[in-house]
Amino acid sequence: MGTAGVGAGGYRRTVTPRLATGSAAPSPRTGGRRRGSRPSGAELLAAAVGAVPGGAARPGQQQMATAIEECVRAREHLLVQAGTGTGKSLAYLTPALTVDGPVVVSTATLALQSQLVDHDLPRLADAVEPVLGRRPTFAVLKGRHHYLCLARLDNSTEDEPEDTLFDAPAARPGGGTKWLGEAGRLGKQIQRLRDWAEKTDTGDRDELDPGVDDQAWRLVSMPARECVGAARCPFGAECFAEASRARAREADIVVTNHSLLAVDMLAGRHIVPPHKLLIVDEAHELADRVSSAAQAELVPELIDRSAKRARPLLRPETADSLTAAGDALAVGLAEAPAGRITSGLPAALREACTLLDAATRAALDGIGEIKADDPDPVRKQQAKAVLDELSATAQRLLEEADHDVAWVEKNDNTGRRALVVAPLSVAGTLATHLYDERTVVATSATLTLGGRFDTVARALGLEAPPADPPSPAAAALAARAAGRTDPAGRAGVTSAAGAGPAGATGGGGATGRAGSAGNEPPGPATGTPGLPATSGPGWRSLDVGSPFDYARQGILYVAAHLPRPSVSGLPDPAGEELLALVTALGGRTLGLFSSRRAAQQAAELLRARTDLPVLLQGEEALPLLVRRFREEKASCLFGVMSLWQGVDVPGDSCQLVVIDRLPFPRPDEPLAAARAAAVDANGGSGFAAVSVPIAAVRLAQGVGRLIRSTGDKGVVAVLDSRLETARGYGAFLRRSLPPFWYTTRPEVARGALERLAKV
Repeated sequence: MGTAGVGAGGYRRTVTPRLATGSAAPSPRTGGRRRGSRPSGAELLAAAVGAVPGGAARPGQQQMATAIEECVRAREHLLVQAGTGTGKSLAYLTPALTVDGPVVVSTATLALQSQLVDHDLPRLADAVEPVLGRRPTFAVLKGRHHYLCLARLDNSTEDEPEDTLFDAPAARPGGGTKWLGEAGRLGKQIQRLRDWAEKTDTGDRDELDPGVDDQAWRLVSMPARECVGAARCPFGAECFAEASRARAREADIVVTNHSLLAVDMLAGRHIVPPHKLLIVDEAHELADRVSSAAQAELVPELIDRSAKRARPLLRPETADSLTAAGDALAVGLAEAPAGRITSGLPAALREACTLLDAATRAALDGIGEIKADDPDPVRKQQAKAVLDELSATAQRLLEEADHDVAWVEKNDNTGRRALVVAPLSVAGTLATHLYDERTVVATSATLTLGGRFDTVARALGLEAPPADPPSPAAAALAARAAGRTDPAGRAGVTSAAGAGPAGATGGGGATGRAGSAGNEPPGPATGTPGLPATSGPGWRSLDVGSPFDYARQGILYVAAHLPRPSVSGLPDPAGEELLALVTALGGRTLGLFSSRRAAQQAAELLRARTDLPVLLQGEEALPLLVRRFREEKASCLFGVMSLWQGVDVPGDSCQLVVIDRLPFPRPDEPLAAARAAAVDANGGSGFAAVSVPIAAVRLAQGVGRLIRSTGDKGVVAVLDSRLETARGYGAFLRRSLPPFWYTTRPEVARGALERLAKV
């Protein structure tokens, strides 16, 4: 029946065995693999595809799986661009089962992580068990704060009074603490967490249904920096986070996330179990996640909380110095303007950091080392961890190193004020820590920019050759491959039904040469199939394409006649163009906007001049809005950047994607601005080297919302004329997109939408 765990506060929990996910019982990982008869990745892929009703081999999927096996044998790294519909999950999971030891798969989003754990991996395990000779196992590894901490739960009734949950000890006869409003919301949530702790095998917050809010969860979870370690913790033997690591060590495939992978790299790679193969899905997000992990900040409220937490362990004057440093930081932040700090820390902020550095050092000396006989090592470690982090951040800011960027962050809606520091670049960090002693496969639907891998390769810390322009002959060959032109120069070959791409031409052929200025590229002018792959020392690249026929399924329409966007929000001409397109289709529109103001103006316009249901991000929870958009065929969903990647609505509920302007980073985005300035200072073009690649990735992600299955058809409308008219980067951005049929003629786009509305 297990054993009982007893903490310092008397909390008891029955301990039950926790098995590796996907397995009925723990078993040696190599127990069913017979050397010499081990199936290949191709055999496992065939079994997995064959187990899917109606499943069929996909050339791109097979090509990707083979390339991964080859790179593992050659100990080379691989960048793979795999378009939507390729089936890239099976393409990397099946060769992963041919590698000894755990294989780690890292994702950027919870949606993909859930897809892998809840669907892809269980089905794969069922399919390959007869071929592999055993059932493969898998496990999920998340950050420590995602798991219930029994030590925190044990101490929760004695937690800090600033959490507003408890009476002060003096408020009750006999002292002690008491829940405020035991029938209140937080009190009920904590009690439910206590009940759940008796039942759960994993302690994973994502398995708690219904969930609890962040404030309640913070009281029962432990950030990694505050953990005293299993050896010193009275609940170490039954720690949920430690159990998740143990399961990961025994699994065939470990699914984690980019944030934890980044922390693992920065902490010396002791969190994720040792492995020979790392697969980074959604790899275009990795550099940003590593940058976030390496970012640090000073917030007055955190300093105040740390002073209160540490006060029982310190002399009064030492605790007072911490409080004074927090007050000094609050004053300095109030005086400083929001934005990047370009000419050294302002005097008030420098003084605050100096005071904080001295105060935290004194406090750490006062607390001393944690000893084996300490009555409460958990609380002591918590206090030390926060103070240590504050001290390191203050010193980092005072150093003002060239490789760091500092800025003041202010949010008038929440009142938040912070002094933030982050690395100018993480390419060096990735080069040093990502690739050592393992093969790395980085994959995404958007890894090529302008038709090449070199920009993303450099961002991921790989050496890449300079991007030489193709020869005239090679460029002509690529254009012919992309354009599908006939000898007469016409493009958009009609389908068997007699209609052009997405119904663009009705019953006739599409000339594709009728741009508003007479210079529109013939036919599909986006994408760059046929361009050579990029490679460098120790790595190679592969673009397996997509099973979708983008040139027949979709149109990329650029409203080249509109004025160049200059003011914030939605300009009137763009609003009228949006209205004409949406009414031509009768809804079914996903609007991706550059600002909340623009999204709100668009929603107000359509609500005032149409009867269509318009859903606006922020008015309801996003999952509910997406579900309504999927279910209400005539609806429109408008929102900002989180919609550019997070919406997957195949079918006829989404047949028009509208993008109001090119998604360049805002001038007030501190990191992008600093990186561009550094390139400018070295004689390059910061706009070309930093802003354009960022826009290319974002634009490709947004455009990718349209075609999600082989039966989808529709139009992507970009209401920013620069995509057509801007010399240099306009063509680069178009080459970064799927090879849609391309037009700048509004009547062509509206005609296609009107025909789709009748289907």
